[in-house]
Amino acid sequence: MYKIGVVGPPPSVERILAVANEFEHGIEFVPIAYEDAKVVSSIVSERNWEFNGWFFSGPIPFTIAKNVLSPDANIVYCPPTGSNLYRCFIQMSIDHDEVVKRVSVDMIESEGEYLHESLYELDIPEEDRHVLTYDENYDAQKITQFHLDLWREGKTQGAFTTLFSVERALQEEGIPVYRVLMTKMEIRQAMKMVIEKAKSSYFKDTQIGVEIIELEQMDKIAERAKTRFHLQHLELKVRQILLLLCEKLDGSLLANGNGRYQIFSTRGAIQREIEMLRTTVQQLSLEADVPVAVGVGFGETAFSAENNARKAIQHAKERPDFGIVIVQDDGVIMESAGETEQLSYSYRSNDKELLDKLNKANVSVKTYHKIEALVQRMGWNMFTTTDIASYLSMTVRNAQRIMGSLCEFGLAELKGEEQQAMRGRPKKMYTLKK
Repeated sequence: MYKIGVVGPPPSVERILAVANEFEHGIEFVPIAYEDAKVVSSIVSERNWEFNGWFFSGPIPFTIAKNVLSPDANIVYCPPTGSNLYRCFIQMSIDHDEVVKRVSVDMIESEGEYLHESLYELDIPEEDRHVLTYDENYDAQKITQFHLDLWREGKTQGAFTTLFSVERALQEEGIPVYRVLMTKMEIRQAMKMVIEKAKSSYFKDTQIGVEIIELEQMDKIAERAKTRFHLQHLELKVRQILLLLCEKLDGSLLANGNGRYQIFSTRGAIQREIEMLRTTVQQLSLEADVPVAVGVGFGETAFSAENNARKAIQHAKERPDFGIVIVQDDGVIMESAGETEQLSYSYRSNDKELLDKLNKANVSVKTYHKIEALVQRMGWNMFTTTDIASYLSMTVRNAQRIMGSLCEFGLAELKGEEQQAMRGRPKKMYTLKK
């Protein structure tokens, strides 16, 4: 049975669960209600292992959780739309038997654009639009005061809020306040998404995973051996270390000879134990006093998983610091897997225009996507060829050639120069074109 955590204020959770009853019995929706959205980070951190996915009542808990969970986590929410806002206007107009135009509205920044668009479509005069946007580190008291001040000054007929705590505070002050709630149709749409993601995640979890672990320079170990049994003892020690990993992965170990080993398991087990794999690599490297390269491949069949693992080990051996490289069945490469500097990019592309430009520039898809992923991860608005060269382990000359070619064919742009502190020519600053 799949388990989905439903997170939000009590009224929102009840609303979601009422719709959840329409869905198949193979899905269990677990209610997790809160009074203040700021507790969401601790909820998802402590209970993420229990669930196959998360359903959040709105953009605020979703944004908070997104900063805590991994990028590929199965999380959805119901984004506020025009219909949510129109419902508030209609409900307030009916309740007070008057046409409502002057209101104050609060909304998280990420959804602010849609809010302004909806108000504009209602032809509400600009002087009657009172909008406050905020980020996930909001101050509920300040937001409450925003609505309260406008109401007391006679500038509004009421307030629309996305926050449960603000709604309660304004109700206590006697101000007409309405929550911007999701519709049943929107809940159904989001629910279908989280269920489909949970199911596809299960199938991914059971994909075949192959780890190829290679101890480099085994011939040099034999040369350094002081006794003729040294190499045999070392091989036994290596197998012992790998068997502990194998046991954790519920996998099977195969020795290919000359310091090369393979472990067959599942994708889910390997991803869950990536930290143990890193520890195992460190142990092997210390025990044998040689570099250790690891290539991990995932696939629908043993053949495709093993083929991807071979690509990964080859890629790992080309890197100066080796490390763990993963090649997925969708063509995504993950370098330095499990580390803070993990870099993910694709060596494939279906964009014919991009492929044509890269072909003319004589730059591979893999290299271009690797630079793109690095720029995104580092948050660079502009960068130099020295930046690229130092992070991607290539020469500055090679980085200059690549960026020059990308600029020539419209994939990058020269934005300016950076004067060096010491003597020398200023460094050119680049940006990638979107």
